[in-house]
Amino acid sequence: VQLQAYGGGLVQAGGSLRLACAASRLRFSSYRMGWFRQVPGKEREFVSTISMGGESTYYADSVKGRFTISRDNAKNAMYLQIDTLKPEDTAVYYCAASSVALITTTPNRYKYWGQGTQVTVSS
Repeated sequence: VQLQAYGGGLVQAGGSLRLACAASRLRFSSYRMGWFRQVPGKEREFVSTISMGGESTYYADSVKGRFTISRDNAKNAMYLQIDTLKPEDTAVYYCAASSVALITTTPNRYKYWGQGTQVTVSS
C-alpha cells in the first residue's frame, strides 16, 4: 500500500493551494480518508476526513470554511482545497487511510499514511 501526498509549497497569506493524495495497491473506496498536519515539536493534528463514498465530510474547527476535502474513487485520489491560507496553517500535511467507517479524528485509527507534503504560509 502506498499513499503519496503532494501539492504543497510556499504561498502568501490569503492564497490557496490544492493538495492531492494518490493511493496505490489499496482498495481505495473501502477506506475512509483523512488529512492531518504536524509542525515540529507538536502532535499530529486532525484536519479533515471524508467517508468512503465521499458523501460525508468533517473538518477541524480551525479549518472549517476554508478547507474543502474531496475524493475521486475512480482515480484513487483525495484532495484538499485550502483557501484563505494563514501563517498558522504552516505544517507538513499528511494523508491517511482508515478502515473505520464512522468519523474518526485520531491518528491511531488510521492504518496507512503518506509521506507528507510541506505547506508554508508567509505573512
